[in-house]
Amino acid sequence: MSDTDSLHRFLFEQTDIRGNLVHLDASWRAVLDAHDYPEPVRGLLGEALAAVSLLAATLKFDGALILQAQGDGPLRTLVAQATSARTVRGLARWDGELDPEAPLAELFGTARLVLTIEPRTGEPYQGIVALQGERLADAMEHFFSGSEQLPTRLWLDADGERAAGMLLQRLPGADRAAEDWSRVGMLANTLTRGELLALPAEQLLYRLFNEEPVRLFEPDPIAFRCGCSRARIEQTVKLLGAEEVESILAERDGLEVTCEFCNRTYRFDPVDARQLLAEDSHHSSPPTQH
Repeated sequence: MSDTDSLHRFLFEQTDIRGNLVHLDASWRAVLDAHDYPEPVRGLLGEALAAVSLLAATLKFDGALILQAQGDGPLRTLVAQATSARTVRGLARWDGELDPEAPLAELFGTARLVLTIEPRTGEPYQGIVALQGERLADAMEHFFSGSEQLPTRLWLDADGERAAGMLLQRLPGADRAAEDWSRVGMLANTLTRGELLALPAEQLLYRLFNEEPVRLFEPDPIAFRCGCSRARIEQTVKLLGAEEVESILAERDGLEVTCEFCNRTYRFDPVDARQLLAEDSHHSSPPTQH
């Protein structure tokens, strides 16, 4: 299987339509290695990672794009993040048994879909819509149809080894834009889930669009990267405050903080924990006046 952990851009030469294809392999398995997700959660989280990777590649920015689905059903939270550096991470939270055949509405209950752009500099942007549709791809398309974004279609799939997705986006164009969009969309709808997961980019595009002039660009590599570090976890410990930290130390011989994304545990013995609080108190104290 080729095209592992890669994102391909392509465009239709004589139209105002562009597309992206993504295949996540080792990066997807790294997410799965951190948590033992049940099948329905695993499938949706893989689709979310593919979706956010596709969408991040349509943006010209330096930062992160975060997709969140939050509801009151048994699947409470789904988070997927992709960065402009082509890194991904994700997590999910759920309660109890989940029906693998249940539609999106049953898994999430009353829910919302949130897309957040977090640039390294400048203000973040956030869009929020109700979570609607049978599958995550439907919900994403609803997000774009309900806003002033460019018309966008997505095809998503994931199993225990690979997550994959294809995106088509219609750019502001000429008079034939609607006709081209309809034709290309009909061709894309013949894509099967097995083909999306198994076929390399060039073969998949030929299978779907062999009568269309399509230009396929060189792929960008994608990797899993959590982003957590001891320095960031130290800030979390400081935010707990002296009272909370001392309460924990009174019951245990140290402090442990586990990253929800990668499941890595950071340990602080009582001396380390109290030293962090002392440093924080020193930096936050007002200067002495004479």
